[in-house]
Amino acid sequence: MVSDDILESWFCSEVLPNEGALTGFIRNNWRAAEDVVDLRHDVYELAIAGARRGLPDDARAFLFTIARNHLINRAKRARIVSFELVADLEAVQHDVDMLTAERHVLARDALRRAQEGIDRLSPRVRQIVLLRKVEGLNTRETAARLGIGIDAVERQLAMGMKALADFMLGGPGKIMRQKFVRKGRRETEV
Repeated sequence: MVSDDILESWFCSEVLPNEGALTGFIRNNWRAAEDVVDLRHDVYELAIAGARRGLPDDARAFLFTIARNHLINRAKRARIVSFELVADLEAVQHDVDMLTAERHVLARDALRRAQEGIDRLSPRVRQIVLLRKVEGLNTRETAARLGIGIDAVERQLAMGMKALADFMLGGPGKIMRQKFVRKGRRETEV
């Protein structure tokens, strides 16, 4: 474990000189400009926590790997994952030591699987999923763009996301439609 004095010295001499480049990286790869300062401080916090276990050989590579991973995790948590954002973050120059080949292959495989699952959706459901989850439009904007009702957007988005999750978890990814029968009971059909 690294002492606080050594950690503080390392942070001031190795990490802080990269602040301008880190801020630019975050600004270029994150939609909301008002989040840049908070994201930068999150990256600093994660860098200090990681360096407590042992100082990295290349502080810049360490810092930008943390920033890249943090932005991806934040995008996932926001439940709006832009394939373009992930692709842009993938294009960032990094050393072989920064990511293990196995993690890189797994991430690419998951992205390919998500794209394959989206491609399996019906055209209208696919269009709604892409507008809502990739382009980030709200329900009202999506309904206006497609010329359909808000309820239809919500229903078809729910069906599409369930089918996509099913496919990502190894299932067939079929859309489950609900049909109403007498006395208000629901019956599902595949």
